[in-house]
Amino acid sequence: MTPVAAEVDELWSAVGDPTRRRVLDVLLDRGEATATVLAGELPVTRQAVAKHLAVLDRAGLVEGRKRGREMRYAIRPQRLTAATRSMAQVAAEWDARLLAIKRIAESVAREQREQRQLEEDTR
Repeated sequence: MTPVAAEVDELWSAVGDPTRRRVLDVLLDRGEATATVLAGELPVTRQAVAKHLAVLDRAGLVEGRKRGREMRYAIRPQRLTAATRSMAQVAAEWDARLLAIKRIAESVAREQREQRQLEEDTR
């Protein structure tokens, strides 16, 4: 697997989890927060939040900064923008694939209708 493919896989894995998406939502709303604050807004424990933050950190979507005794987490906007572009590109590729499938299905249905009509006309 290429480094780029591994990075994309890690990104999709990170945002594929609904709890991690909620962590990102809360951080976007608050600007920054500790794992304890995040756990107060999510239906999971502080330890679970810390594990989710570690995954998001590895994917480069958040960064932690020590402030006194607290570790405060914030979104890395440039990485989130890159992630959004990557996901939009994948969505566009799937849209193109689905359009191709639709065209093939419509073509097959049209040919079947024409064949049935031809058979009826020759009877």
